[in-house]
Amino acid sequence: MKHVAELGNQMPTDPVIFMKPKTAIIMPHVPFYYPEFTNELHYEAELALRICKNGRYINEKAASSYYDSITVGIDFTARDLQSKLKEKGLPWEVAKSFDNSAYLGQWMPLANYKNSRNINFALYRNDELVQRGNSYDMTFSFEKIIAYISTYFSVNIGDIIFTGTPEGVGEVLVGDELVGMLEDDEVFTFDVR
Repeated sequence: MKHVAELGNQMPTDPVIFMKPKTAIIMPHVPFYYPEFTNELHYEAELALRICKNGRYINEKAASSYYDSITVGIDFTARDLQSKLKEKGLPWEVAKSFDNSAYLGQWMPLANYKNSRNINFALYRNDELVQRGNSYDMTFSFEKIIAYISTYFSVNIGDIIFTGTPEGVGEVLVGDELVGMLEDDEVFTFDVR
């Protein structure tokens, strides 16, 4: 909710969704290079869920059985491009769904966490805490997000759902080191090249 205010957006009544193709995911041990088409690349750390069974029109009460693992990911955004597209009322895909625009940490079994509504996560940039969130503070629960998405799109085993970012999004620069934390576990560390 604080991220919505941070960007000066209106609070949504339904989850805001967009899709990233499989080419958006940075494969393990592949370096991340700053894209040449933007001058304002932002990080957005988010909890990410891995879908474990196929479904459509999933009831919110049953949605918890459709994901089994969680991690922290980064939804990279070419903020300069996104701003231009938003001004024109156009879709944001070129600003958010480009190749290598999604970084994922190590997957952790959901069973490791007693309460999905109380999971802490954080992002460090060059050893400085820049984002801290808790699933309790999310605008919509994991189950609400899954139920909403499945109204329009089938979910399939292996699909990944990024769930939204807390306040503190900001610009990354070449040479930055990013570290993602899920509770006390470091789930990723990588450099921007």
